[in-house]
This record gives sequence, structure tokens and C-alpha cells, in this order.
Amino acid sequence: MIDPLEVDRAVGSLRSGMNIFVHGAAATPTPLLEAMCRRNDLSDIRLYHLHTEGPAPFLADHCRDRFTSISLFTGEPLRRAVQEGLADFIPVFLSDIPDLFRNGHIRLDAALVQMSPPDRHGFCSLGTSVDAARAAVELAPLRIAEVNRQMPRTHGQSVFHKSWLSSMVETDRPLYEHHCSAESDVESRIGEQIAALIEDGSTLQCGIGAIPDAVLRRLQNKNDLGVHTEMFSDGIVDLVNSGNVNNLRKRIFTGQIVTSFVSGSRRLFDFVDDNPRVIFLPCDVTNNTNLLRKIDRLVAVNSALQIDLTGQVCADSLGHRIYSGIGGQMDFIRGAAISKGGLPVIALPSTAGNGRFSRITAELSPGAGVVTTRGHVHWVVTEYGAVNLHGLSLRQRSERLISIAHPDFRSELLRQWKSVFYSVPEARI
Repeated sequence: MIDPLEVDRAVGSLRSGMNIFVHGAAATPTPLLEAMCRRNDLSDIRLYHLHTEGPAPFLADHCRDRFTSISLFTGEPLRRAVQEGLADFIPVFLSDIPDLFRNGHIRLDAALVQMSPPDRHGFCSLGTSVDAARAAVELAPLRIAEVNRQMPRTHGQSVFHKSWLSSMVETDRPLYEHHCSAESDVESRIGEQIAALIEDGSTLQCGIGAIPDAVLRRLQNKNDLGVHTEMFSDGIVDLVNSGNVNNLRKRIFTGQIVTSFVSGSRRLFDFVDDNPRVIFLPCDVTNNTNLLRKIDRLVAVNSALQIDLTGQVCADSLGHRIYSGIGGQMDFIRGAAISKGGLPVIALPSTAGNGRFSRITAELSPGAGVVTTRGHVHWVVTEYGAVNLHGLSLRQRSERLISIAHPDFRSELLRQWKSVFYSVPEARI
């Protein structure tokens, strides 16, 4: 049971005109957000956050004129609001976000976070999400915490002494969970294609979603795998328990899983709770390409919404509609590319809209954001195959991408390519 009066007291120091960081993903401090929105005296508040989970009370009709949500990476609760102009969005590499706070480009006045209860030494943990939250807590003069008994205590750079907190309120509520969906035939085939490319001793960066999950399910025959990622979900737990992931061949953080945040089920949260094998680091550390290049055989598996025949990858928007964000895709695609024996992979189903649209296109949709440039792209995988575009000409790229497009669209893609660019001999496709 959460005492509304105690929560209201915790946010009592907030003032109009503030820039406020909001903890995200499973760590979204919903009781603090709800209490903030109950304060009718607050106005001109800007909320900076990565993707949040649960309700977004600041989007309610009586709050819209007083609170502005600004996503640094957006998710389902904010997509429609961004599209309708009720919220805003900043395109930025995940690795660059902490410096936005440090250099004053975004001056934070307060941070609303969710933490684990203090240990016997008085230290609380940022739990499931360190990402940009550590920099926010370090820099914001006002630090307000929901201290949740169900938040796991995590290792790494996630702890702050309770004396740092300006105010806190104790809660005991379940974290927001993300459960894996059933695997489709398309996702299964993509998972098989990618798993076949992964060698023993590789270090994995796999995010959340059906395709990363499909890859992880097919690594039970691989040995001495490691994990260095910006986030992971339940699939990694299975590989640790089966012994496939042991992190022993990593030269950096040997023997440890490195992450910035986690998103998944209660089973995942229990796995990271007080687990010294898992260290949580800020996203400007986990995603630092100068560090990533030192990790041999780094495998980066990232998804896309659309890719054109020159290799430009759109992963953050559906045309002009913001779907997610740049996140860490470029950080890890580049990091894997300069890793010794690295494997940078862009994975996507060949079609969208129940087979009505090809995701491989002659041109990106108007307004589509290029997250991975044609110069950075290497492996592209669909259910119809895996091709490496690195070092290939525009003509060669088109040939290979058309070969892994859905068969129903290959002839039309060839026709469009010839009309948009130049003649491509039929016999070469």
C-alpha cells in the first residue's frame, strides 16, 4: 500500500520552471510522477527521460499545458503523444546522453528515480537502470527517490548513499515487466541465420525483442560466450544457467556480464539482484566505442524498420513518425565493426503489414531517419538470408539486398532500382 500523503511530501520541493530527469524502463517511478501531477501549482515543467513504462500521468488533459515530456528514446507510452505534438523528442546517441547533462546543454534541476532500499551501510542502488540515471543523480541538485522493496540491488556503478537523497518515499510494488512473445516462423529463421554466424568465444550485444530472443535461443551449442551490452532480457539468463555464457574469454570485465539496464520478467530481476557476475555501468561507458573495440569477437545484433538498397538503415521512425530512437545501435554497430573478429548485424523481417510492404526498399520513406549509415552497415539478415555489404559498391549492395528480400517484391525492387539509379543487368540479380 502506497501512502499518497507520503508521496506528496516527497515531491513537495519541486518548483515551476524546472528541468526534471525521470528514471525509465522498469524503474519508472510512477508514484512520484502521479504525485507531481497532482500538484496544481506546478507549471512550465520539462521532463527528460528515456523510454518509460506504465502510465504517463503528465499526458492527462489537465497536465498537458503544465508538463512537457521530452524523450531521449521513446517507447509505446509516448509514441502517439510525440506524433501529435503533445510531447517532444531529441535524436541522440545513447552514449552521448550523460554528457548532455554534464556540459549543461540540458541543465537538470531535479531527478525522480526508483531505487532499492538502503543496505546496512546506507547505500541504495539504481536497480534495473543505471544508463543515464547515474549522471542525472550526480548532477541534479534535487534528488527524489521512490525506494521500492521489490527493486533489485545491483552491482557496478549503481549505488548512492541515502544521504545524497533530498527526499524519499518507501513503496512495495511490482516492477514493470516485459514478457517474451511467441516466436513466429520469420523470427525463427532470422534467429537461425544469425546464430550460424556467431563463433565460440564471442561477446554478445543483444537487445530486447523477438529477433534477439530468437538468436539467444539458438546459442545452446556455443561455448564461452560473453555479454557486453546496453541492455539484456530473460534470454541471457537461460544461457548463463546452461553454461554457454561464462564471460571467461573476455579481455575486458572478464567473468562479468556488463550492461546499462535490464528489461524483462521478475525472473530476470531476481537474477540480477545482488549478483556480482552482473555489473551495471552508465551508458556512456557500456557504449563507448573506444572500449568496445577492445572486446574481441563482439557481436552486435540490432533491429531495423526499413533499409534501402544502398544500405541506409532506418531504425527510429516510420516515415516522420518517431517510433523509438537512435539509442545504442550506432555505438555497437561501429564498436563491433572495429572489434577484432567482430560481427555487426542489422536484422529485420523482409516485410511489414502482414506481407503487404517490403522493408527492403529502393528509397527510404519520406521522413525516415537514417540511424546506421550506408558506410557503417555490414551484415544484414532477413528470413531469406544473410549478406555482408561492407566494402561493396552500390550495384553490389542492391544485388545482395534484393536476394534477401521477400520473393514477391524482388522484381519490383529491381525495376525501382533501375529507374531510380541506373541500369542493372537482369542476369546479375
